[in-house]
Amino acid sequence: MITITEAAANQIVKLIAKEEEKQLAGLRVGVKAGGCSGFEYTFAWESTPKPTDQVFEGAAGAKVFVDPRSLRLLDGTTLDYDTGLLSKGFVFQNPQAKSTCGCGVSFSIEEKPATDNRQPATEL
Repeated sequence: MITITEAAANQIVKLIAKEEEKQLAGLRVGVKAGGCSGFEYTFAWESTPKPTDQVFEGAAGAKVFVDPRSLRLLDGTTLDYDTGLLSKGFVFQNPQAKSTCGCGVSFSIEEKPATDNRQPATEL
């Protein structure tokens, strides 16, 4: 699940309204390998979600589309919009991120050790 704060929802609606002729429906957020920490967040405007996307809705009808692969790394995330003096933009509060880069776009996750589900052999 992705939670969209009121500030992020308002910004999504505002930016979509500016691009009225493109008939945009929502903001696609995703994750791809790269960046200085291992993964980086991606953004794109979309006119329609893909059939496999999860669609999350915020205030004022703001929609965020997330593909299943990205959702594994974004599940539980809150999407916010920062209007501070030093920076402006969408901000992820991702509980799965072990560390983030200073840019706020790149993150790493904690590697989970593989589980050994084999049963010990028994002597006959």
